[in-house]
Amino acid sequence: MSFFSKLRDRLTRSSSKIGAGLDDIVSDGVDGEKPASAPDQPAGLAPAPAPAAQPMPIPTREPQPAADPAASPGTRPGVLGRLFGHAPALAEPRRELDDEMLEQLEEMLIQADMGVETALRVTANIAEGRMGRRISATELKELLAGEIARIMTPVAKPLPIYPKRPQVVLVVGVNGSGKTTTIGKLASQFKAAGKKVVIAAGDTFRAAAVEQLQVWGSRAGVPVMTAPEGADPASLAFDAMVRAEAEGADLLMIDTAGRLQNRQDLMEELAKIVRVIRKKDPSAPHNTLLVLDATTGQNALSQVETFQKLAEVSGLVMTKLDGTARGGVLVALADRFGLPIHAIGVGEQIDDLDAFDARDFARALVGLGD
Repeated sequence: MSFFSKLRDRLTRSSSKIGAGLDDIVSDGVDGEKPASAPDQPAGLAPAPAPAAQPMPIPTREPQPAADPAASPGTRPGVLGRLFGHAPALAEPRRELDDEMLEQLEEMLIQADMGVETALRVTANIAEGRMGRRISATELKELLAGEIARIMTPVAKPLPIYPKRPQVVLVVGVNGSGKTTTIGKLASQFKAAGKKVVIAAGDTFRAAAVEQLQVWGSRAGVPVMTAPEGADPASLAFDAMVRAEAEGADLLMIDTAGRLQNRQDLMEELAKIVRVIRKKDPSAPHNTLLVLDATTGQNALSQVETFQKLAEVSGLVMTKLDGTARGGVLVALADRFGLPIHAIGVGEQIDDLDAFDARDFARALVGLGD
C-alpha cells in the first residue's frame, strides 16, 4: 500500500470529518433551497401552472446558457444505453456559493483545527470570483485541496543533508509526541539510504525511551549511545559528538527528554544541551526537529513558539495523523510559521513515516482520491 493510501485511509477522523462536512454543506443548501418564483406574465394571461411538488427532487445538470438537447429532462437514453440498460449518470447536487455557505465552511475548518485566521483566508480565496456560482461537493473539495496545497507546498521540504560530518540532528518535543519512535524510523531510513548513523539516547530520565531506541538501533544496525539513568544529557550529547566524529558518521541523531513547554527548568536543560553541543561544533546542531503530536490540536502552535525560542527549531515532523488526529492543525502551522515540514507519520511501522507531500496531504485531508 502506498503512503498516500495509508494517509487517506488512516486520516479517519480528519478526512472523513472534513469530507463529510463539505458534502453536508452542499446538500444542506440544496435541501433548503426555495423553488424559484414564476416569471411575470403579461396582463390578461393566466399565470403558468406551478410544477408538481416532488418528495425528493433528483439532482439534475445545471441549466446551460445554450440549449442542450442531451440535457433536457425528456431526453431518452441512447440506443446502446437502452440496449444494455445503462442509465445516464446523475449530476451531483449543487449549491450557490453565498455568504451563508462560506460561514458554514469557515466554521467547519475551524473545528478541524485549521485556526481562525487560516480558515478565514482559505474561504476568502475560495470565494474570490466565484460568489453566486453553483458548485458541487466535489468541486468544493477540489477548491479546498488546492488552497491547502498552495499553503503547504512552500514548507514541504525533506530533511537537508549537509557535507558536514557528523551532521548533528537534535530532536525535541513534549512528552508523548513520538520523538523516540521518529528517531528510530529516520535512522533506519537513513541507514537504508547508505548513510552512517549514530544515535544518542539523551532521554536519560526514562528507561523505556532508551530501550526503545536500542531496539530500533538493533533492527537498523545503528549504534546507540546511552548513559546511566539520571545522567546529564548534555554530557552524553557531547560524548556522542566525539564518537560520531571519530567513527566518520554522516549523521548523529540526539534524542532528548520529553518536556512540557510550561516547565521552565526542563526548557533550560534543553538550552544547556544546545550550549554544550556548540562547544564541540559552533555550527551544531545542524538540524533541530520538533516532533508534534497531531492529536494536541491548536496546542501545537504554542509548542512551536516556545521551542523556537530555546532551540531554534529548523523543521517539523508531525506524528499520529491516524486515529483521533485532526490534521487541519498542520495547515495552521504552515500558514503561521512557515517552518519546513520534513515528514509525517500515520502509524507505528517503519514505513508509516514518510516525506511530507503537500498535494497528497491536501487531497487526503479533504477525502479526495489520488
